[in-house]
Amino acid sequence: MTTAVAAPFRFFSLQVVRTRRLGPSLARVTFAGPDLSAFQSDGLDQSLSLFLPHPGQTEPAVPVELGEGWWQGWRELPDHVRAVMRSYTLRALRRDGDGHTAEVDIDFVLHGVAPGSGIDAGPAARWAADTAPGDRVLLLGPAVADNRAIRFRPPEDTDLVVIWGDETAVPAACAIVEALPAGTRARVWLEVPHADDVQHLPTAADAEVTWLVRDAGGGPGTALATLRAAQLPAAEHPYVWIAGESGCVKELRRHFVGERGIDRRRVTFVGYWRRGLTEEQLREQG
Repeated sequence: MTTAVAAPFRFFSLQVVRTRRLGPSLARVTFAGPDLSAFQSDGLDQSLSLFLPHPGQTEPAVPVELGEGWWQGWRELPDHVRAVMRSYTLRALRRDGDGHTAEVDIDFVLHGVAPGSGIDAGPAARWAADTAPGDRVLLLGPAVADNRAIRFRPPEDTDLVVIWGDETAVPAACAIVEALPAGTRARVWLEVPHADDVQHLPTAADAEVTWLVRDAGGGPGTALATLRAAQLPAAEHPYVWIAGESGCVKELRRHFVGERGIDRRRVTFVGYWRRGLTEEQLREQG
């Protein structure tokens, strides 16, 4: 199999090396493989595409030739054979002594897996809950450090960083907060299903992090009210990053631009999912 795709992205053949449950709704999977030596990213919310096998498959089924026509070839495979493709963000990477990427972490939201979730688990959540070292996946990721799949780009004059994200954006948001330099003022709201999903975030920044726990009365419908009531520090050049469910993200963008008067060019908004639709359905609409 050839794994070449036109820069700045290419395919990486990887194996699971470790798993760790972060809480009832979140699991971290660590991947490694010789291909990772070409993996390059300087982004804190680097987007990736992960290809997973169906139950009973030893590896994800993809076209033999993964060149520029891989998408059409992948689409033409039978539904029950074609690898499950899902979008994620890079949580962390670690380099070897030569400076090459040796391992990457991806955090999975276990929708439908956690007790009492009330929804059916999707194929990626089921895979993440059951995966073990040695399992094989395929990753479509960056071979160029600065690429268009990085969205968090605060202007140099930013004097306040404002962040909101639901559980699907928590991995990227946590990576951002942890990397903020000393002296950076940040106000952060992160929404998770359960209190045990709350994470400790070490950071050198002047960051105030508020966790909104859904089983404690937070969650869908409360984000806009929470942000409307929030008192933000005075700032001449704020930068806002909001990510998660598309409908909520759009509401929050309207709030920051329309109600708080923040320049729309300084508001980054990313819809990671849409309520009631699978990722396949979103692609069909897109």
